[in-house]
Amino acid sequence: MTPTSDSLAADPTVSPAVDPAAPMAALPAPAPGRRVTGRDGTRADARAKVTGAAVYGTDIRRPGMLHAKVLRSPHPHARIRAVDTAAARRLNGVTAVLTGAGVRHLKPYGTLVKDQPVVAVDTVRHVGDIVAAVAAVDERTAFAALDLIRIDYEILPAVLDMEEALAPDAPQIFPDPPHGIVPRYGQGASGALRTGPNVAYEFRYRTGSAAVWDECDHVFTDTFRFSRMNHMHLEPFVTVAEATDEEIEVWTATQTPFPLRRELSWIFGLPENRIRVRVPLLGGGFGAKSGPKADPIAIRLSQLSGGRPVRFCMTTEEVFHTLSQHAATLVVTSGVKADGTFVARRSSVLLDGGAYTEASPVVCEKAGYRMHGAYRWRHVDSVCRAVITNTVPAGAFRGFGGTQATWAGERQIDLIAERLAIDPIELRRRNLVRRGEEVVPGELAMDCDLAEGLRLVADAIGYGRGRPAGRGVGIGIGVKDGGGLNKPAQARVKVSTDGDVFLHCGLIEMGQGGQSAMAQIVAEVLRCPRERITYAGIDTDHTPFDQGTNASSGITVTGRAVHRAADRLRHDVLNWAGEQLGRDPHGLELSDWTVVDDDGGRHPLPAMIMSTFGGRGYEFTADGFYKVRNSHLAPLGAPCVFWEVGVAGAEVEVDPETGRVTVLRLVVSGDAGTVINEIGCRGQAEGAAVFGLAQSLFEELRYEDGRPLNAEPLLYRVPLAEDVPHDFRSVIQEQGNGAGPFGAKGMGEGCILPIAPAIAQAIADAVGAQLTQLPMTPERVHRAIDRGRGRPSGGA
Repeated sequence: MTPTSDSLAADPTVSPAVDPAAPMAALPAPAPGRRVTGRDGTRADARAKVTGAAVYGTDIRRPGMLHAKVLRSPHPHARIRAVDTAAARRLNGVTAVLTGAGVRHLKPYGTLVKDQPVVAVDTVRHVGDIVAAVAAVDERTAFAALDLIRIDYEILPAVLDMEEALAPDAPQIFPDPPHGIVPRYGQGASGALRTGPNVAYEFRYRTGSAAVWDECDHVFTDTFRFSRMNHMHLEPFVTVAEATDEEIEVWTATQTPFPLRRELSWIFGLPENRIRVRVPLLGGGFGAKSGPKADPIAIRLSQLSGGRPVRFCMTTEEVFHTLSQHAATLVVTSGVKADGTFVARRSSVLLDGGAYTEASPVVCEKAGYRMHGAYRWRHVDSVCRAVITNTVPAGAFRGFGGTQATWAGERQIDLIAERLAIDPIELRRRNLVRRGEEVVPGELAMDCDLAEGLRLVADAIGYGRGRPAGRGVGIGIGVKDGGGLNKPAQARVKVSTDGDVFLHCGLIEMGQGGQSAMAQIVAEVLRCPRERITYAGIDTDHTPFDQGTNASSGITVTGRAVHRAADRLRHDVLNWAGEQLGRDPHGLELSDWTVVDDDGGRHPLPAMIMSTFGGRGYEFTADGFYKVRNSHLAPLGAPCVFWEVGVAGAEVEVDPETGRVTVLRLVVSGDAGTVINEIGCRGQAEGAAVFGLAQSLFEELRYEDGRPLNAEPLLYRVPLAEDVPHDFRSVIQEQGNGAGPFGAKGMGEGCILPIAPAIAQAIADAVGAQLTQLPMTPERVHRAIDRGRGRPSGGA
């Protein structure tokens, strides 16, 4: 629905108690036929980025700035018996040295479970855990100081994988349970803390009657494994902090400035109005830049250095030791009828959360909740556990639990299709949730025609055509509840006397073109050139609240708030102009800061404003707010904003002698609802697909004896330009049912979901090898071929 003046107060997705709409006379929405949205245009940040003028977190400099470096543990699990920092403190140019003794009064942090200290206090829990930090006049001096620190460790037994961690006699990584909370869930969902010695969080979801298992003609159980990935954002974690015991100000690379402010308030015991977070442009994030990363170290060192600014910029290698995506083991049991009708699905998911809980509880929720996939099930029973191990912590990553769930769910559907001798696409068609149909009780009905997306991709990939031996095709579908969990957003639009527009909202620009899209929305509503709109810098002291740029929520949640603010401003301006002109505002239109009456007369606003207010005139301002209404019926406490969809088709060639897989053709399709910026939608769909390609064939952070083997860019394999298929296409659907402005939907994550299942089925179609573990390296493919699993090679 496109919000108009009438809909602002009546929108059923917003609680009037939270978003009271000021009384306003009903004015018509801008004329149909969008002039600005739906087109490409030059991005607002294009010139700054191509000329090198763009300012990122790594570019921030402050007068008298110091530099921070940290000393990291070489052991996966050890007790800190003693730390000798005397020589480091005596080094000329060192202003502060921080160890566990200097953070005992600070609170550990994390999402729902607070277990990560600013610096390791008594115990290190993974290779790379921070043991000490120094601030010095330059990086060379800081590194020299680290070399002078001596630490005495007592090696402790380590648990290096989830099976070890869950063993009855496993050593407990946290003998004393950390502080944690369980959110309030709706029907069918529940959560629990510490359900096992090394289990940080457990989420369960159940709907329907278990009695339907008795109606199944076939019950299949399969186990799937999902690899750990690094986010590989080009800009590392970086923060510049100026802090005292009374005030904190940071310039930082974060996707979530307001939640970060709240977490810093928790850690340092300061009220939020004494903490200021500023965010420049981000050089990529992909979920990693949510929550504290470099911030607490920089802040504490600044406090110890008399309030001087401290810059903590990690190296790319340090990023590998800070956060990863969750590796997973998924056991899926599905019951079906003889004709392939889906009946019931039970799943047990283990997520390797690493040494600290970080965002594992909310990823746990999503991985467990999304196991139903795009299909109709009469009974779903999922449990997901976040397991603590002595490895790098895992957190938010593009797809947010949906990648793990889709890999297992879609892979098993292809295995079931093979067992029942039913074409994989036909099996999907029979069971897809239809548009307008309930997905699970209490949740938003499906807002997309999934069968149409399946048809588009099948046609584009040439599904059903014969192919030479060694070649095959596969198709996968992924859906995720989009728009974030229970997310609010505010926005503000201001217009000067001369018609210059200032847009204030909390959407973080990290390469996706979100700020340009927001400006297009405002330009569409106010009927002005996009070039007249300035996107104000992100500063929590001035920027309206936003819960974060994640969960593909920018265009829907923040976009709706922006749309409402612009629409309310347009309404106020036309009402004011009507009073000045003695005309009914219903007969007036706004065009490039000129009021056009129903007789075609044009009344420039600058002269009208100055004649009324005097001097340089006046500034019109309006606010907007959006949030989906909470519901105790919705399993996660509120229905999702929209369903994010991705469909992928892959054609591969497999060398049976080596197991090498070459992706010849890749087609992806997502539903944008309504396109705001076409090239931006393509960028989101194709960028997500390349992430999926990486997960499918290349990326895996590997450990041996508790130490990462490839935690540096030269050793960690990511896709190269030559790995991207020569035939790589995106098909952007506009089904028009989105919750965002003009019917738009977010597209940041949908097209990562189906890539790995589509490539896996294409491999099976080519050589009969069914893969259940990622990445599908030549070694794993060759072993699967040797096992002789699957049907003979040939085209689907």
